[in-house]
Amino acid sequence: MLKTEDNEMLVRVGPKTPMGDLMRMYWLPFLLSGDVPVDGQPYRVRLLGEDLVAFRDSNGRIGLVDQACPHRGAPMVFARNEEGGLRCVYHGWKFNVDGHCQEMPAEPENTPMLNRVRLKSYPVRERNGVLWAYMGPDENPPELPSMEWNMVSQENVHVSMRIQDCNWLQALEGEIDSAHAAILHGRVDSGGSIDQWKQAADLTPKFEVVQHAGGVHVASRRKLGEDKNYIRVNQFLMPFWTLVPPFSQYPELSGHAWVPIDDEHTLCIMFSYHPTQPFYEKTRQLFVSGHNGRETGHASENSFEQRPVTHPYHTYWSKYNRANAYGYAPELAEKYNAGMPGLWLQDAACQSGVLPIYDRSKENLGLSDSGVIRTRRVLLETVKKLHTDGVRPLSVDDPSKFLMRAISITVPADADWMELGGEFMRAEPGKDFGYAP
Repeated sequence: MLKTEDNEMLVRVGPKTPMGDLMRMYWLPFLLSGDVPVDGQPYRVRLLGEDLVAFRDSNGRIGLVDQACPHRGAPMVFARNEEGGLRCVYHGWKFNVDGHCQEMPAEPENTPMLNRVRLKSYPVRERNGVLWAYMGPDENPPELPSMEWNMVSQENVHVSMRIQDCNWLQALEGEIDSAHAAILHGRVDSGGSIDQWKQAADLTPKFEVVQHAGGVHVASRRKLGEDKNYIRVNQFLMPFWTLVPPFSQYPELSGHAWVPIDDEHTLCIMFSYHPTQPFYEKTRQLFVSGHNGRETGHASENSFEQRPVTHPYHTYWSKYNRANAYGYAPELAEKYNAGMPGLWLQDAACQSGVLPIYDRSKENLGLSDSGVIRTRRVLLETVKKLHTDGVRPLSVDDPSKFLMRAISITVPADADWMELGGEFMRAEPGKDFGYAP
C-alpha cells in the first residue's frame, strides 16, 4: 500500500507541487499536428492543471499560450487566428506565438503597454506529427526525448489520443501490471485470440524488477513446458511513459504517454509502431474503426463524443465513462471476463471506475504488484530528491535514456533474461526486433 501523504505527493501535479515540478522538467506530448491547422481556430488544452490554447500561425509556427487574454480575461479560444497571431475578439489585442503583444487597437499608438504586456506562453516543438510542450524552468529547454515511436517514419506508426477520468498514476500503473492482461481481457469461453497468448498458459508468473537510469524494467517469467520460459519485459520510463512488448501474429511495439491534464484527468496518448517497416494496414484499420463494435487498445474514431470548443481536448472525450459503466452490458459479461466492449475500456474501467483518485492506503499488494511497487518507489525517491536537494533526474538532460524497448522472448528455463535480452531492449530507429516475437 501507499501512505496517504505519499499518494498525495504523486498525484498532485499543479504549479508549485513537487510532482508538478518534476513533470515540468520534461517535454510533454500534448496534441497531434493535425489538431492545429494554419490560421485555424485555437484549440483548448489543459496540462498539469494549467488552462491554455494551442494554435498554428500563418507561418506554420505553433503557439501554446494562456487561455485568458491579459487585458480583461476574455477567452482566447474565440480569438481570430490571422496574419501571424491571435487577435482577441473582445478588444482586438493581438499576440504572437511567443506571447508578445503586437497590436492594441483602442490604445494610443505609442502606449508603453505594448512592450510590457505578455500572454503567458510555453515553447513547443513538432516532430513526426506530434506536438510537444515544455513548461519547465530552463530558459534553454533540453532536447526532445529519443522516443523511438516518434522518430521512425510516420508510415510506421499509429498514434491515438483519449481522455481518462482518473489521475495519471492510476492509468499508468495498469500498463506495467503484466499479471492482469490474460485475465481481464480474456473470454469466459476461452474462444478468443487473447486466450491463445503465451501468457495465458501460465497465470502465476514470477516477477523480476530491475531499476535503470531511465526507469524500470518489469519482467514476468512464465513457464513454457519443462525447459523454456516466456519472458515479457514491460518498461516504465520517467516520468509517465510505459512500453509494452509485441505479442501477436502482426508484431508491433506499443505503449503510452500518460500525460496529466490535471489531478483527476489524464491524456492517454497511445502509440503502436514497427521499427523498420510500414505499419500493418489491417491493424491500423482495426485501431481506427474497431472490430464489430469492439474497441482495441486504441480509441477508435467511433468512441468519442464531441464537446464544445471551450472544453479542453474537446475532440478526445470518450462516450464511454464512469457515468455509463464504460459500456458494460450483461450479455457481454456472458462472453467476456469483463463485460465492456473492448480492451482499453476494460483497462479504463478498472483504473478509474471507482474514484478519480483512489486511496492507495486501502490496497493489499502481492508479489504480482512488484513492478507497480518499484515504480512508485522510484517516483517518490526522484521527486523527493528534486524537491529537497535539487537533484535533476538523469533522463531530463540525456535523451538517449529513452532509447528503450519492451520485449517478449523465449529463453531456456531460469536463464538470465537481462543477459539474453539486453541488446533487444536497446532501441535504435532502423533496427529490427532481432528475435521472433
